[in-house]
Amino acid sequence: MSDDFSGFSKRSKMDPEDYYLSPEGYFVFTEKYHLKRGYCCKSGCKHCPYGFNKKTSTIEKK
Repeated sequence: MSDDFSGFSKRSKMDPEDYYLSPEGYFVFTEKYHLKRGYCCKSGCKHCPYGFNKKTSTIEKK
């Protein structure tokens, strides 16, 4: 059984500029990827171009 509920098996269709692997092996999405996606997921992403503040749970203008 090879159910991939995370969707990362589709990463071959992603541009190499959309993400990189951290030293710990995590996927880190770039600002370019977030802008292509078109909305803020409100997860406190490292490269969030929308200005989401995880501490206050608000989107602040940049």
